Amino acid sequence: MSDDDFMQASDEEYDFEYEDEEEDDSGNVDIENKYYNAKQTKTTDPEEAVDEFLGIPALEEEKGEWGFKGLKQAIKLEFKLKRFQKAIEHYKELLTYITAVTRNYSEKSIDNMLNFVEKGADSPAAVEFIEQFYSTTLRCFQSTNNERLWLKTNIKLAKLLLDRKDYYAVGKKLRELHRACRREDGSDDPTKGTYSMEIYALEIQMYSETGNNNQLKALYQRALKVRSAVPHPKIQGIIRECGGKMHMSEENWKSSQSDFFESFRNYDEAGDLRRIQVLKYLLLTTMLMKSDINPFDSQETKPYKNDPRIAAMTDLVDAYQRDDIYKYEDVLHKNTDLLADPFIAENIDEVTRNMRTKAVLKLIAPYTRMRLDWIAEHLRIDEPEVQDILSYLIVDGRVQGRIDEHNSTLEIESRADANRIKAIQVLTDSVGDLFKTVFKDSDGFRPVAPESSYSDQGEAGGFDTLRGGSRASRRLRHRGNNNNNFLNVAMH
Repeated sequence: MSDDDFMQASDEEYDFEYEDEEEDDSGNVDIENKYYNAKQTKTTDPEEAVDEFLGIPALEEEKGEWGFKGLKQAIKLEFKLKRFQKAIEHYKELLTYITAVTRNYSEKSIDNMLNFVEKGADSPAAVEFIEQFYSTTLRCFQSTNNERLWLKTNIKLAKLLLDRKDYYAVGKKLRELHRACRREDGSDDPTKGTYSMEIYALEIQMYSETGNNNQLKALYQRALKVRSAVPHPKIQGIIRECGGKMHMSEENWKSSQSDFFESFRNYDEAGDLRRIQVLKYLLLTTMLMKSDINPFDSQETKPYKNDPRIAAMTDLVDAYQRDDIYKYEDVLHKNTDLLADPFIAENIDEVTRNMRTKAVLKLIAPYTRMRLDWIAEHLRIDEPEVQDILSYLIVDGRVQGRIDEHNSTLEIESRADANRIKAIQVLTDSVGDLFKTVFKDSDGFRPVAPESSYSDQGEAGGFDTLRGGSRASRRLRHRGNNNNNFLNVAMH
């Protein structure tokens, strides 16, 4: 074949392929145009857009990407229009397209679809259909033996149930998930370590919310020992946050601070907004530890020092470390939204009590007698609380005084009286020791068996003070009168 013949044959073959490709592109262009036209009308006429989207799958000779996209858009619009039954029917059809698109695209799309219906469930009817979405998805993945997607969907369902505080259903679902992530011998399957960590995180959250600290502590330690997976930082953040709350309930401030810091660091790495709330918990723990260390000295927290979202907590810490009770109370009064978080509301009382206790000690230091209502007025608190704080300080030994409840006054004992009482106590203890040494430990006063009758001894009693005994007792016998005189003086 000559070069000219070869070129001619090549051109003919090229032209033939080009024409076929153009025919295919023409068909795809029509479908693509229909899809984008429907997207433009979905804001103005959503019902017409639904019909347009549902018409796209019929234009494809085989199930493909455009049909998958069209069904996704139609389902979302139907859910917004509260056509829940239609949305379920078309969602079942969508699941048949999973093999027609790439695995990553299908997984991401199904995940986004479930997130969409969760967020859009603003009525009891919508909530009921959410469960149908999940059950339909789970049946599909189970029938196709897609264990990975089955696990991911079940974990999402467990999260949904936990958000709804349906703890019975959550516990049942978590037990099912644990079984799926274990070997036949009951040990954790290392190939499913990432899923195991997510399941542990959900279970830890459940125990944290229900206040089951015994189960929480055991599961928390178990989750920290998992080494077969590299979980998402958000999962680690959840586990550490719950651990910090657990330690806080046990008043283990140091461990609590460590966990909250690790939680904040992981949330920050994941870009999760939860980091702001956990940073507030970290600042709260700093006050409970009575620490003078600036929590914003670390590299991780420094960028948030002037963040307006934590300005109130920052001001509280500053007032606490400077013992400024007035500033502290003022910040707490102006930022009542801080108490919207149940965890902060539960633990801020302990910080406030510590702050007021320090203020009471500082206020009463120069005085020996004062009225309780005067203390209450200066600290801007109720008189019963003042009495409660003073009673605690007296019992704890930090205040030497007494409360006159009849006159509602506090009377501080003078230092001279206290020193005199202490000296008398020391003297009393010394006399007691001397008495014990002389009359109990001395060998000369031990009882002995009588050798003759009472009349023969010429002594009144069964103690032989004239015979036997140590050298010290014999000396004491001759100096008895002097010793008696000395004891009389010492005891007076």
